[in-house]
Amino acid sequence: MAKLKTGRHTSALKEVRKAAKRNARNTATNSKIKSLAKKVEAAVKAKDKETAQKTLNLAFSEWDKAKKKNVIHKNAAANQKARLSKLVASI
Repeated sequence: MAKLKTGRHTSALKEVRKAAKRNARNTATNSKIKSLAKKVEAAVKAKDKETAQKTLNLAFSEWDKAKKKNVIHKNAAANQKARLSKLVASI
């Protein structure tokens, strides 16, 4: 490794790299979750029960993965799942 300037610790530099990776992963996951939720809502608005149900299953899977990786809080995932389940059931 190259010689560092004074006051720069290798551990601090590594943490910066790790944080950037995590940020990119979390942003992608959140984006995917929001997109799926919008697709479910659009299908409900169009009264397309089959598409809504398929997309809802995909959204559930993504929320569970995000919850498992601590991208979102477990209660936030539960609230979103309940909200969209209620929407799809209302068709």
